[in-house]
Amino acid sequence: MSEENLRWKLVKEEHLKQDKWIDFRQNIYELPNGTDIGPVYNFSKHSFSVVVATDEDGKYICVKQYRHGIDEVTTEFPAGGIEYKETENHPYITARNTIATEEEALEAAKRELAEETGYVSDNWRHLLTIPANATLASNNVHIYAAKDCRKVTAQHLDDSEFLNVVLLTEDELKEHIFGGDFKQAHHVLAWYLSKE
Repeated sequence: MSEENLRWKLVKEEHLKQDKWIDFRQNIYELPNGTDIGPVYNFSKHSFSVVVATDEDGKYICVKQYRHGIDEVTTEFPAGGIEYKETENHPYITARNTIATEEEALEAAKRELAEETGYVSDNWRHLLTIPANATLASNNVHIYAAKDCRKVTAQHLDDSEFLNVVLLTEDELKEHIFGGDFKQAHHVLAWYLSKE
């Protein structure tokens, strides 16, 4: 079977919730064999950047914050959403306006590192851009490494952000990852990529 013959054909799309945070859809698809499948749920949300940041002593700059999906406080790398491209006829999230350029993603990475931790860097490297969840979502995660970070300011958190900065040695970071406290899969991937 050719790749084109593997594609599902969208038959019907219903936006169950669409606002500035998410476009949650219920779809009906026609499968390659001609039968329909549905409802199939998928969504679009902000693409985001993750930063594997290390300071001038080689310590990893991490944050601890609450994650409502698992109802726990976790340790992770600084990260944050990339603003979607609002247009006059689409003042909300869509599958297309949440895909960012690498320039936009790097700008978001630098902004999030500074706002969440007060650190900045002149030594940035793009590691990977990959779909955040290809099965269900259309957004991407942009992964960066920032080395030789230096603290230049206090945190500048959004009204809904409450987080603590922690500096970890590599051994301490491994303890968090393999001990089950570092629970964001994209962040674990980011650490492995930064080691290449």
